[in-house]
Amino acid sequence: MMPTDRLTTLEIRAAEQEKTIEELSGQIAEQWKVIERMQRKLDALTDRFLALEEQAAPDVPVTKPPHW
Repeated sequence: MMPTDRLTTLEIRAAEQEKTIEELSGQIAEQWKVIERMQRKLDALTDRFLALEEQAAPDVPVTKPPHW
């Protein structure tokens, strides 16, 4: 194999890897958006659940676990 062929092969490989990295980065960014949306929904549902639980049993105090 000629040195220029090796260089061309390496340049092609580097370009393909760069494209793959960009695609993966985009996918990760989209997944973070989904995770953040799901976290907001979970927080809202948790608050709603605690409120409903307090209404159902007002004599029993409901507190969030220490890790919240």
